[in-house]
Amino acid sequence: FHPSTPISQLFEQETGGNGWGNNESQNYTSDPSNCFFTPNNLLVIRAIANGSSYTSARLISHQKLERPRGFLTATLRAPCAPGIWPAFWLLPAKPFSWPGDGEIDIFESWNGDCVNRSCLHWGHFNGEDWNKHRKIETQVGDMPHREVKVGLAWDEGSRRLVWYFDGRAVMKAQIPEGTRSIRDWRVIINVAMGGNVCGGRLPADGTYDFVVRELGFFESPVGGWDTFERDFAGAPEGKAG
Repeated sequence: FHPSTPISQLFEQETGGNGWGNNESQNYTSDPSNCFFTPNNLLVIRAIANGSSYTSARLISHQKLERPRGFLTATLRAPCAPGIWPAFWLLPAKPFSWPGDGEIDIFESWNGDCVNRSCLHWGHFNGEDWNKHRKIETQVGDMPHREVKVGLAWDEGSRRLVWYFDGRAVMKAQIPEGTRSIRDWRVIINVAMGGNVCGGRLPADGTYDFVVRELGFFESPVGGWDTFERDFAGAPEGKAG
């Protein structure tokens, strides 16, 4: 990241305040007060609560994952407060059918609980789709005070995924049949405010920064594909539901 680079060169900036399917309260903007590069090469997504006004940013990478197998990683510092929901995740490129085409969450935490959730979704939370969800929670008590490094390794040929947190393989899952090809997915970085996930709770007045120091797409995970094999063998399966 470089402060002279326009955000729009790397990301699409989605805007609007339509609740985003979860009755969220924020209005996503492209205003530089909500998203910017710093002089020391950090990307900041800033959620601002001011009275009854809630603004934030939602970025979607122009770059797709593109490879049949690879590794995506980011170094983040996330806000942890009631009514705040930062996320670093993946959806297929538009147009897509949600949730049938799938969703992958690499980092998300909400409502000040300082817990990261590694998730895979590809259906509704009901009936026959209930088993189409995988999740592992990682406690991060000092979340707002330090950076964390998260990652996802994928091998579309063997239909396998491994989630990483601070260098440790924390979850594995199979890529479900019927989802869009992983190479067609894009990165999303955003901070939501309020809504169903936060139990309707709204943040106190103030600014809440989601800071990204590094974001990288690589041909293989750290240690190569032999390490991926060991990590997949040893990582826990995501829990259903």
